[in-house]
Amino acid sequence: MKPSHRAHRGEIRKPRAVSSEANKEGSSGSGGSDSASRAEEGAKATKVPTFDVPYFRYIDEEESEGEGDGEEVWSSSRSLSSIEDDSSSDSVVSDRYVVVSGTPEKILEHLLSVLRLDNHQPLLDDFLLTYLVFMSTSDLCQALLGQYPFTSGKEVLDRKRQVLHLVTQWTTLYRDFLREDEHVKLFMKTLYRFLLDDLYEYPTLEKEQKDLQKLLRMFSHTSKALSHQLSLKENVLPTRGTQRETREVLCHVYVSMDSYLSVRSLASVVAQGLLQEVAERLDVPLEELVLLAVTYPGEKLLLKPQDRLYSDSLTAVGRLHVCRKDLSEVMSPFTDNAELQQRSARMLSMNTWDVAVTLTNFDWSVFNSIHEQELVYFTFSRHASSGHTVALELLLQRCNEVQLWVMTEVLMCPTLCNRVQLIKKFIKIAAHCKAQRNLNSFFAIVMGLNTAAVSRLSQTWEKVPGKFKKLFLELEMLTDPSLNHKAYRDAFKKTKTPKIPFLPLLLKDITFIHEGNKTFLDNLVNFEKLHMIADTVRLIRHCQEDHMGGSPEVQAYVDYLHVIDNQQTLFELSHRLEPRV
Repeated sequence: MKPSHRAHRGEIRKPRAVSSEANKEGSSGSGGSDSASRAEEGAKATKVPTFDVPYFRYIDEEESEGEGDGEEVWSSSRSLSSIEDDSSSDSVVSDRYVVVSGTPEKILEHLLSVLRLDNHQPLLDDFLLTYLVFMSTSDLCQALLGQYPFTSGKEVLDRKRQVLHLVTQWTTLYRDFLREDEHVKLFMKTLYRFLLDDLYEYPTLEKEQKDLQKLLRMFSHTSKALSHQLSLKENVLPTRGTQRETREVLCHVYVSMDSYLSVRSLASVVAQGLLQEVAERLDVPLEELVLLAVTYPGEKLLLKPQDRLYSDSLTAVGRLHVCRKDLSEVMSPFTDNAELQQRSARMLSMNTWDVAVTLTNFDWSVFNSIHEQELVYFTFSRHASSGHTVALELLLQRCNEVQLWVMTEVLMCPTLCNRVQLIKKFIKIAAHCKAQRNLNSFFAIVMGLNTAAVSRLSQTWEKVPGKFKKLFLELEMLTDPSLNHKAYRDAFKKTKTPKIPFLPLLLKDITFIHEGNKTFLDNLVNFEKLHMIADTVRLIRHCQEDHMGGSPEVQAYVDYLHVIDNQQTLFELSHRLEPRV
């Protein structure tokens, strides 16, 4: 048998066998005692904690010679990366035992064999969070049915319960992702029928039967016979269309060729509703405006009041433009000074803490709806995950928009003294976002002030008071990307929950783990890689807790950000404010 491998921090290594009380009986001669003594010395050196799950031996070459050529094997070890990370007080992972490699079926078989029904097991959590990386949902359904025994005996009853427990944990974790999967519907029906047949021989399975019955109510499209059997008529969940009504999107409504209003709305929004919101934000009579959709070939479609703007896949009908009835632009970046002075005065009159709280409330409402699984879908199956990463993409989009908003506000301010005041405002807002543990908006604001179009305004920055420059330098240091964002990571570990992480960096970590480690080694799943990914995505669960409330005073302003997304226009504005010398 080929030796197992383990991925550790970006590289593939062949691990050394770990000896323990669980495998001493299988060791022989002086080699076994030497291995045991080395393991004991290593344990003292690294202060290895006590593990609830016993170690399992690596299957060495001597053992493999006695096995059949075609027999599948698995091997396992402790996660050294987990031990190294254990020094962090913010560690969210308590498990130090992972399956290192094996076929998907053997990993599942081993997982079931050590599964306990009375407590939470991180190994199971690792598997459920990452199984999509190495097997499809339909393959998992087939494998679970293959593990459900049809013979008799106490061990058989235990295995049935283990399978049912795993199914319960899986479907609970993936509730919204599995509801429309036809393979899962068929699997759940089949498993439920098996369980009903088993109730005659194993009446103690009644609790499991009731739990599975509740889970089946997640699936609205069941056969009439099964629906009647489960009495689901009054318990059927809302249809897909109804679920779609509650999804939120950030509508980009262009008010010029270069700038748009970002409007938070439901995916079910119609043209009239969106136009009404934009008219109120622009303070322009609704009857003077029309909404256009510009398609990819450049065709302009005049939208009717009740036209829906987003499809089921949350794709817009086209680039949305609001225009006057003569099809002229409502707003131009280069408006007259009177309008720009009024715009600057509106922002300058706002309390910086209130702005930060409102930004944070917006981000929290989206962040709390992000499912851990969205990070896995986004990284590994983005092309096939339509509708599965809505909240994650919404917050990523918001981060980008806040950065553009900061640039737009500064570059649309025509007078030097007001620009200085705006920069001071944004530095304070960034500091407040950090204090409110909203690292997503914090990063966006600092990056917005650091963009070339803003940072080149030397006359403006010279007028910024020294204490604000010092504060901004301290904030900048947290966004320093050197040493793999060490400054940010160290500060984030010390930050109490609830907190919003900088999501682009979190996705970058998952991508680096994925690209730096093979998923399969000699046709065996490299589960240590998946453990590292699960550790990373669990950060979402760790951070999502009740957050502080906030004042709604500046809600309308923050909910409808006006941004210029054309970099050439932004630089043109920058050079108009301070021409190149």
